[in-house]
Order: sequence, then structure tokens, then C-alpha cells
Amino acid sequence: MATTICFIIWAVFITDSVWTRTVRQVYEVHDPEDWTVEDLDCPRECFCPPSFPTALYCENRGLKEIPAIPSRIWYLYLENNLIETIPEKPFENATQLRWINLNKNKITNYGIEKGALSQLKKLLFLFLEDNELEEVPSPLPRSLEQLQLARNKVSRIPQGTFSNLENLTLLDLQHNKLLDNAFQRDTFKGLKNLMQLNMAKNALRNMPPRLPANTMQLFLDNNSIEGIPENYFNVIPKVAFLRLNHNKLSDAGLPSSGFDVSSILDLQLSHNQLTKVPRINAHLQHLHLDHNKIKNVNVSVICPTPTAWPADQDSFRYGPHLSYLRLDGNEIKLPIPMDLMTCFRLLQTVII
Repeated sequence: MATTICFIIWAVFITDSVWTRTVRQVYEVHDPEDWTVEDLDCPRECFCPPSFPTALYCENRGLKEIPAIPSRIWYLYLENNLIETIPEKPFENATQLRWINLNKNKITNYGIEKGALSQLKKLLFLFLEDNELEEVPSPLPRSLEQLQLARNKVSRIPQGTFSNLENLTLLDLQHNKLLDNAFQRDTFKGLKNLMQLNMAKNALRNMPPRLPANTMQLFLDNNSIEGIPENYFNVIPKVAFLRLNHNKLSDAGLPSSGFDVSSILDLQLSHNQLTKVPRINAHLQHLHLDHNKIKNVNVSVICPTPTAWPADQDSFRYGPHLSYLRLDGNEIKLPIPMDLMTCFRLLQTVII
């Protein structure tokens, strides 16, 4: 028994010694003679990992101000603090910054000094989600590639805000307070390389005007959009992923060609007011139409063929490309016609 107790005490001592030594190696302040440049310029409120000298971790520390950022820093983490302002001074030497995360703070537009962000000539990613912004901040650095502004109070986009952001590929404005009057015809002018635009969970009643031609992903879920203008998709010929779930779209509000757009691969129209399946293109792969008011499904829309519809499956040899179809939550009458069942069997997934 005594031997067992001694062994346990020895094991605990050894384990504690190893753990303490490991913690000291990572966190303990070095002897002044061993201090490096990284130790000397690291803000005392933050953590500068020796193995990642270009990163500065200042998140979850209750900070009210941004500390002075060392010139060697590329990646800056300041999320989940109490920061209200972005002044120029902390960034005076931070000429190498590529990434700034300021999510979950209390930043307002009035708190952003005019040149604070535009002076960061190499900045690629800017995260300002969950703050108190009422308009898209401006001016921003020309180098920026991603701008994340979700869950603010943005209701305004000042004229010319995006005019110099030709490198921006992703703009996230979801869960804000955007109305139709927030957009002018030239609002998105300058965004030559924008690929993803997210404006879900706003208060839009119309489709945003004159989107950038390279837009591939357009997310407009959870608005109050009632219609889509004729030839709307001519301006965005590369759009591949289109989400319009939880809107107020009706059959009368769709263009005469419906969604017969060859670039669209994934189309989401769940939770709208459609009574029939809209026209689609043969290249479409995923179609979400659940929770509408659809009663009948035109088989020629889902499985288009160049010939009539005999019962044998060979008639479908030309298509469709559609592999996923969701129709649950509608008013589809049963039993389903044989030709429609034959069509459904060609798809990988059908939910009714």
C-alpha cells in the first residue's frame, strides 16, 4: 500500500513537472538576455506565438482600444473585445498587414478614422462582423479581396465606396438593414472581380441593380423580393449559385424565360409563393422548390427532351443534367403521373 502511494506521488510529481516545464516554455517570460525583437515589440495585452511570428492574438481580452501593431505582423486577431474606434495611429508601422479580424466589437462608422484602413496597402481580408456599423466603411484599401460586414446595422452604401476595389472577390452584407433605396445604378461599379455577393437577411423588395459581371454566387435569402426584372441575368452571365429562399416570389414576378440561364448550376427558391415549376436550363444540377404552392409538375420542364414522351426510358437519353430536386411542402396531387415518375427515376435525389 505504501509502495503504491509513493508511486502515485512520484507519478503526479513527474507529470506536474513536465506540464509546468511545457507551460513555461510556451508562456513564461524569458530572461532579459534571451529576449528577441518579437518579445520587445509584442503588446502586453496580446500574445505573440514564437512559432508564428507574423501573427498577433488580442482576442477575448476586454480591450477597449487597439494596441500599437508591430511592423512584422501580417495576421491580426482582435475579435470579441469592446473596441469602439479604429484610429490611424496603432497601424502606423503595420505596413505588412494582410488579415484583420475585428468581429464582435462595438465599432461605429464615426469611430473609424478616415485614413485608418485605406493606409493598409497590403490588406487582403477585413472582418467587421457583429459591430455597430450603419454604412459600409470608406475609404478602403485597393488591395482588399474579402470584406465581411455581416450582422451590423448597415442601411447605406455611400456613393463611390466600391469604385477602387477592383480586387474584391467576396462581399458579405448579410443580416443588415438594407432597403432598395440603398442602391444606385453605379453602386457596384468598380467591383470587376467580385465573385460572391451575400445580401441575405435584409429588407429588399427588388433585385439589386447592375451587379458586377463576374458574380458567380448571389445569395438573397430572407428578403421580401417579389419579382425579377426581364433579362436581369444578362448582366451577370457567370452566375452559377443563386439563392432566393424565403422571399415573396410568385409566378407573375418571374421573367418570361424563368431561370433558363445556362450558367446556373444551383437554384434555390424554397419558401416562396410559386404555383408551378419555373422554366430552367438543361445545365441546372440542383433545384430547391420546397414549401411553395406547387400543385402540378410539368414533366417537360424537369426532364426536357427533343422528342415526345414515350414510356420507355430511352427517350431521356439527352438529359437531364438535374441531379437533385426538392419539392416537399407543396400541394402536389397524388398519384404522380407515370411519365413524371420515369423522369424522377433519372435523378439522383428527389424529395417530394
